[in-house]
Amino acid sequence: MRAPTEDEVAEIAADLGITFGVGESEKVAELVAESIALLEDVEEMPTPRLGPREYTYTDRGPGYQPDEEEDPHNAWITKCEIEGASDGPLAHMTIGLKDNISLAGIEMTNGSDVMQGYVPAADATVVTRLLDAGATILGKNNMWSFSLGPSDYGPAKNPAASERSIGGSSSGTAAAVATGDVDIGMGGDQAGSVRIPASFGGLVGMKPTHGLVPYTGIFGADPTQDHTGPLTRTVEEAALATEVLAGRDGFDPRQPHDLSVDAYTKALSEDISDVTIGVLTEGFEHEESDPEVNEVAREAIADLEELGADVTEISVPTHLHSRSIHTALGGYGVGQVLQQNGIGVGFQGWYDTNAMEFLGRAFNSNFSDLPNSLLVSVLTSEYLKRNYHGSLYGKAQNLTLELREQYDEALADVDALVMPTIPITPPEYGDVRSLDTLLESNDRDAVIANTAMFDLTHHPALTVPCGTADDAPVGLMFVGDRFDESTLFNLGYAYEQGRTD
Repeated sequence: MRAPTEDEVAEIAADLGITFGVGESEKVAELVAESIALLEDVEEMPTPRLGPREYTYTDRGPGYQPDEEEDPHNAWITKCEIEGASDGPLAHMTIGLKDNISLAGIEMTNGSDVMQGYVPAADATVVTRLLDAGATILGKNNMWSFSLGPSDYGPAKNPAASERSIGGSSSGTAAAVATGDVDIGMGGDQAGSVRIPASFGGLVGMKPTHGLVPYTGIFGADPTQDHTGPLTRTVEEAALATEVLAGRDGFDPRQPHDLSVDAYTKALSEDISDVTIGVLTEGFEHEESDPEVNEVAREAIADLEELGADVTEISVPTHLHSRSIHTALGGYGVGQVLQQNGIGVGFQGWYDTNAMEFLGRAFNSNFSDLPNSLLVSVLTSEYLKRNYHGSLYGKAQNLTLELREQYDEALADVDALVMPTIPITPPEYGDVRSLDTLLESNDRDAVIANTAMFDLTHHPALTVPCGTADDAPVGLMFVGDRFDESTLFNLGYAYEQGRTD
């Protein structure tokens, strides 16, 4: 490890606005050099062989990028075939992974040219659990670049509505499930990125309670809003996948120490006669809400009532401000994490040091190669840091705690809240890259109007297909008490089995 020169220390100090008295800069440089020398001991220590660095299923090649004939919906970045255990609850089932999930020996791009060439040395915990359960992983799915901007591999196409977007950021994962390429897709959700493409693609999508499923080995946005969960064609498959994935791994500080896991497949009952559903009024009242989407969702709620559920109206007025709170929290958090080489600091858990080093070098050389939407987030975050010193982020976190209490109060009177997953129909299909297109888009914020806040408040949310509007799928979203996924699976399954159309 090389010690910095006096000029290098002076340059860093100038960038940070630090000034020294006459003759002090040389002494400061010496003190910095002494501190760096102490770090050589850490650098020379053997890399710890912690759990995430070990993997059992070692028969895996580098994979390949399929051509358009093999992958007409552009669902895949890399295809491979990694077989898990010979038996288990997911035996004979196939998996697609959003390409921010580490799969040892297979390139992970995060949907961006910036990360081309990065090959993880470890499996994410969810990968280990899927393989241990007997699943076969078929590759890495296309996704929005760093989960925020358009993919450098082009947009995934929507098999359920060919002229419409499938949404993001787990876009390719949804497309792979919708086409039947895989049985289960693993996505990431920081503003709705599991539920949005599931809804637009006519699929089931589960965002579990924050911390129920370990995030170890997955590229995140902000540790307070990082979630991973399954996209499937049926509620039963989603419940089974969640049952396999849930539980502590000992490496993810997002997970509570007293975490317990239910047998979610045992919650799959058509009987909902003892369930009370709260229709969230504000979920239907966004400025952009499409009346046809609202009508389809209301008809689905009427079906639930016919199936035996008690239905009542519930109001949480602050829900209409959730996008602003999410922008203040998510936008700042993402920008700061990216500037910390994509991993962040301040939590006691497993760090992917290979990814930190790779991204640090990549950002130093081609930070400008990130998509415009992501660069806007980084610049916004830095502006807020320099001018408001992170206080707006802190206020958004405090507002989130207050809103969590409001949802909890609403859920004290009902078993689950219900609303349209997305208040609008899918936007037209296209490759959104230019700044002009970003400025002209009216759909970007409306899409997350009902999904984003539950990533911050940490309540579980399940979307199920409930019909169509303007020839495109509409999703119905159930939201429950934290760590009460079972009630959501019960409701989703009963509705799915009871649908007549």
